[in-house]
Amino acid sequence: MMTIWLLARLNVPAVRWLLLLAVCAAYLQGGLVKAMDFDGAVAEMVHFGLRPAPLFAALVTALELGASALILSGFHRWLGAFALAGFTLAATLMANPFWLLDGAERAGAMNGFFEHIGLAGALLLVGVNDLKERAHGATG
Repeated sequence: MMTIWLLARLNVPAVRWLLLLAVCAAYLQGGLVKAMDFDGAVAEMVHFGLRPAPLFAALVTALELGASALILSGFHRWLGAFALAGFTLAATLMANPFWLLDGAERAGAMNGFFEHIGLAGALLLVGVNDLKERAHGATG
């Protein structure tokens, strides 16, 4: 009975939007920081060996903010969710290669790696759920 009550409360549009905002929070924060400190964003791309760094900085900023906007607006939510999931998987492989590290550095990178895998999984669920709702004529 408690489960049904909780699920009914979580399915309220405002609550669902806040949950989607939570899923997008890291991307909104990252995109805004990159937009406000573009030189820092370029330096981050250089750090990861992405060239031309200014182009990658602009693309990542646009992806983080644009895909988050799609998710939060509901307009092609599935597309925004799948784009961020793919980006997250690629970025975590690049940024958290725990298999190449030892000791405490390995543990920290492994933790970050699996946290990001979980976030990518949540985004995939958002995308799949959106496609399923669209197939059944529901939006939200």
